[in-house]
Amino acid sequence: MSKFSVIDMIVLMTLFLMLLFAFFLLTAKTKNKLPNQLFFSFLILSIFDISSLFKNDYIEPSLHFEVFRMASSLLIVPLLYLYTKAVCYSDFKLKPKHLWLSMPFLISNLVFIPRFYLSSVDNINFIYEHFKQMFEIRFFYMLRELQYIFYLLAILNVLKKYKAIYIENYTDLSNSSYRWLLQMTGVLFVSHCLLVLKFLPEYVGNPLMIHWLNVMIAVCAILISSWFVLKALRNPELFKGVDSSMIALNEELKVKPVNSSRALLDTRKSAEMELQINRIKKYVLENELYLDPSLTIQELSRQIVMPVRDLSLLINRHSNQHFFDFINEFRIEKAKQLIKDPSNRQLTILEILYQVGFNSKSSFNTAFKKFTGQTPTEYRLS
Repeated sequence: MSKFSVIDMIVLMTLFLMLLFAFFLLTAKTKNKLPNQLFFSFLILSIFDISSLFKNDYIEPSLHFEVFRMASSLLIVPLLYLYTKAVCYSDFKLKPKHLWLSMPFLISNLVFIPRFYLSSVDNINFIYEHFKQMFEIRFFYMLRELQYIFYLLAILNVLKKYKAIYIENYTDLSNSSYRWLLQMTGVLFVSHCLLVLKFLPEYVGNPLMIHWLNVMIAVCAILISSWFVLKALRNPELFKGVDSSMIALNEELKVKPVNSSRALLDTRKSAEMELQINRIKKYVLENELYLDPSLTIQELSRQIVMPVRDLSLLINRHSNQHFFDFINEFRIEKAKQLIKDPSNRQLTILEILYQVGFNSKSSFNTAFKKFTGQTPTEYRLS
């Protein structure tokens, strides 16, 4: 077995796994199909890009094909960005303006037309010999790196806003969507750094280093593909988007300060605020709404008949808390009662946290220590 066949076998397994995952995305039953369709497109283009690791012993691609395959890689990261937005925001829709994201792909193809797509047979050998040194190829690599940095920052910004909105509107922070997107962004960043390293030794012509970097890229690709498949098997219902019309309260107050003539939280109405917040707390306690792990500020506002923004402002200004902490305070008080009740000695901490509305042991421990200064176990023993 030649040393090159190892890479080919790894690439074949990688492509098979990615195709398997792509098929799963298309056939998965879900209300919102757009995220799966976007990720399917991301995988197909990634497969097309990774196929370049095949050696010419099997396929002798034309120059036009190789150049087009390079240019098509400029669509991969924009698709990842659109996928991130579609996962984070349940009401996200593709619009004509999103076609602008394909501009780097179109620009690179225009640059390639004169000396690559329109090249004569006599020039092909010269192009292959000086491929990495040609202006068009250097321009492509520069454009690709600038595009990657731009979209990496854009994706992280989307995740930051999503997390801020989620915290202020939901009471369950065990959000698999956010973790999945953050993990995937980190993994793809590491793999991209490895890809960048691959091109550095090609300029100094070190075949051995190029070979081993190709092996590392192939192994990295199959590990990522395996991770994708395992994620799909373990989390078939992975996504929980928020409405894009929501906005984090702190962000809103920076952009659009509250109008004192209309604001619910006018300082002259402190007595009214006190009555309102007490009425809300009483309603939450009497109806034990905090026991619902999926409770959202929208649901609470609907039940007490108060606009979501007014409710969020009231909680934030009067209690100096966002919705997540506001509800968790009720949960922790209930947990303290259960822990100290002698008749509940047989209950484990895990059973108690589920009873009071938490879905995660880490979230429960963090919230419990925040409100009591002790861990649940220390509180039980005190």
